[in-house]
Amino acid sequence: MDATDSRLTRINKALASAGVCSRRHADDLIAAGRVTVNGTVVTEAGLRIDPARDALAVDGAPVNLAPEAPITLALHKKPGVVTTASDPEGRPTVFDGLPEPWRGKRLFPVGRLDFFSEGLILLTTDGELALRLTHPRWHVPKRYRVTVRGRVTPDMLGIMARGMRLAEGERLAPVVARLVEGPAQDRAVLEMELHQGVNRQIRRMCRVLDLTVLRLSRVSQGPVALGDLPPGACRELTPAELAGLRRSVGLEDADAAPAPPRPRPTAEGDTKRPPRPARPSQVGGKRPEAKASGGKTGTGQRRDGQPAPRHDRPARRRGQSS
Repeated sequence: MDATDSRLTRINKALASAGVCSRRHADDLIAAGRVTVNGTVVTEAGLRIDPARDALAVDGAPVNLAPEAPITLALHKKPGVVTTASDPEGRPTVFDGLPEPWRGKRLFPVGRLDFFSEGLILLTTDGELALRLTHPRWHVPKRYRVTVRGRVTPDMLGIMARGMRLAEGERLAPVVARLVEGPAQDRAVLEMELHQGVNRQIRRMCRVLDLTVLRLSRVSQGPVALGDLPPGACRELTPAELAGLRRSVGLEDADAAPAPPRPRPTAEGDTKRPPRPARPSQVGGKRPEAKASGGKTGTGQRRDGQPAPRHDRPARRRGQSS
């Protein structure tokens, strides 16, 4: 079958679209020889299959390639719960308390919250959405409410806003932080907005600033807010939330205009912006001649046709090539 056939799709994309896992995880499954197509083990992630004709299986279990509407849930993770499907230590997971309608679905968590943290965690069957939400290219903002022991000073907020360095040497992008409660002598509540996914970032930042985290809760991710969702409960995203979430990672509808790239903070504290559009080409490929003034033509020659001394030559304008 022609590899350019529009009916064909990459095998890792087919697994993600079926809700088995993300594309990244699908590549790992394929490389491990756990995926078969029509009964034959495949190890090439770029292999293209026809979802309408080929039989796909993972660990011998058939994968339903029939298109289904993806599901994305907002869950209020409680502290003392791990963000995995299963835990070798037997600790409770974010999937243990799911209501019956969603227990049989191939949901997987988008990112992680550590064992002691709480708040919003997204669960989805949409592999492409999960991949983009966790990819560093998109930098979807996440807001946290953090209760700390210790006095928070304006200097500390400035250090976070400029982009700080962790004790292990990692340079962080700027973090917008503001006081919600306090500052008291020994306790304060901060709201922090992160654009990175560094492991245990907030706790490590606070450790550098000699602050002790007492409570850490994620209150939003992109356009999705935790709101008044009770601990341990979950709900399906509204159409508006889902549309906003997809737009935030460039997954617009086919009839929608693509959103322009957004500037994002960097570890150096500046802002990366899209490149400027190229200037229109000049007629004939030549630069327009400058107006002559003061006996000079503006082209590096005198009126008598002889080359002008260097001090007589007009200064190049900023931005001109040498």
